[in-house]
Amino acid sequence: MSTTKDIREMSEVEIEKKLRDTHDAHVHLRLRKQTGQVERPHEYTQLRREIARLETILKEKKLAAASA
Repeated sequence: MSTTKDIREMSEVEIEKKLRDTHDAHVHLRLRKQTGQVERPHEYTQLRREIARLETILKEKKLAAASA
């Protein structure tokens, strides 16, 4: 899990890559959850929040670049 400070220091390309990786992990965890193979169900919530954090910061960076 990345902190907000770490994410803000990343470039847009790095954030997009991390977002793709996090989405993939979320899908795999969701599939495991449906088949009852999840040992730590709290990871599901953590991944959702991580995705939201990444999308928010990415949008902020894109808006800042567009207005500059």
